[in-house]
Amino acid sequence: MVFVYIVRCNNGFYYTGITSNLKRRITQHNLGIKTSIQNSRRPVKLVYREKYNSRMEAAKREKEIKGWTRKKKEKLISSLH
Repeated sequence: MVFVYIVRCNNGFYYTGITSNLKRRITQHNLGIKTSIQNSRRPVKLVYREKYNSRMEAAKREKEIKGWTRKKKEKLISSLH
């Protein structure tokens, strides 16, 4: 199982990624381990996730979401609530 996820950084920036271990990945982001999220943007909070059976499917969806506007990402995130 692979997850596509969105985290909200402490400055409001949205970061989209993929991982097979969501809990570990969020911890890594917050500790600054293997992440491109800058220190000034931490801590991060998980705000959205989707499950996929293959990394290829997840990577395709990640790329799609990364191309979206902030407004469209916020609409997706709010669809959970």
